[in-house]
Amino acid sequence: MAYSTNEMMTVAAARRLKNGSVCFVGIGLPSKAANLARLTSSPDVVLIYESGPIGAKPSVLPLSIGDGELAETADTVVPTGEIFRYWLQGGRIDVGFLGAAQVDRFGNINTTVVGDYHQPKVRLPGAGGAPEIAGSAKSVLIILKQSARSFVDKLDFITSVGRKRAPMSSWSPRCTLASLVSKWWRPPVGRFVLPTRSTPPPSRLSSS
Repeated sequence: MAYSTNEMMTVAAARRLKNGSVCFVGIGLPSKAANLARLTSSPDVVLIYESGPIGAKPSVLPLSIGDGELAETADTVVPTGEIFRYWLQGGRIDVGFLGAAQVDRFGNINTTVVGDYHQPKVRLPGAGGAPEIAGSAKSVLIILKQSARSFVDKLDFITSVGRKRAPMSSWSPRCTLASLVSKWWRPPVGRFVLPTRSTPPPSRLSSS
């Protein structure tokens, strides 16, 4: 049986989530991977969505953060402000799960435009809660297809800041899972590097 690149990335990303970790989930591939982890290797992972559901256990994948399936299957639902102020900015999120259109070697993310901001080739959905997730989660997992257009030297627009735009003290460890190879953040290097025999990737992402 042949598997698509999206399916392979979803499985690889699901394996990165440690059982029992608290995960702030984005829609799309991040949601697929997080729920696959919940149904297989990490049944006690706590999934939190921007709209307020905590401990969501959807039986079908949500179409958006406002999908009623999330609220109906959650342990509880709180106001969006509490999600960001108490959970995210309060340091209670172990892993932030994000998608991206472009990412650079410093972990900066673009989900706003491709091309010039005022006359873009493509206008993307925008920031949503990604800047807060990228800046406040204890670790961040980015998932996207690998190509010369997605891994760039300079972003067309910085939506969510990474190492080059933020002090090291506020930086969350990053892992990028792509269709061809995974890249891992190495603090001494200050940017993404490829894993080697001497510096293998961590087995799971968690608060530790």
